[in-house]
Amino acid sequence: MERDKYLSAIKPRMPEKRYIHTIGVMETAISLAVKYGEDSTAAETAAILHDIAKYADEDWMRQMVKENGLDARLAEWGSEILHGPVGAWIAETEFNITNEDILNSIRFHTTGRAGMSKLEKIIYIADMIEPNRKFDGVEHLRKSASEDLDIAMKACICHSIRFLVNTEQPIYPVSIECFNDVISKYA
Repeated sequence: MERDKYLSAIKPRMPEKRYIHTIGVMETAISLAVKYGEDSTAAETAAILHDIAKYADEDWMRQMVKENGLDARLAEWGSEILHGPVGAWIAETEFNITNEDILNSIRFHTTGRAGMSKLEKIIYIADMIEPNRKFDGVEHLRKSASEDLDIAMKACICHSIRFLVNTEQPIYPVSIECFNDVISKYA
């Protein structure tokens, strides 16, 4: 079974707390996929692999960006941004994942992007609302996810942007594009 293979592959690459988070993302993503008519196996795969590069060496990730023609802007960012695109590259090269929707779900699970597919939204939202997350506003995000996927996506990207602004952190341009896209569609 692919699930067991992927779980065995990710476990040694992350601390136990992150592995528990990944299980929470997987369960949440499967539930959202069933609720919103998405392929639950694709959601499961993307969720399991979404943080595969989270604890990889930043210099190594920057090298992978350069060597593999990934978005050059990535080289200027830390692991919070790098691990999604590098994780998608690992999923493709190490696990032979060819489903572009799964790869994009991994690639953009932290930043979002304009024109997200249903699966991409599910992984983005599941990463933010899985049961082990504890932050102000998470219950509101969970409630919105139980009511409407697009409204939940809007609530989640707004929460992320607000957090980055309030903590005076730079915002990756793709996240701004995601915010603008979601706001214009679901105003």
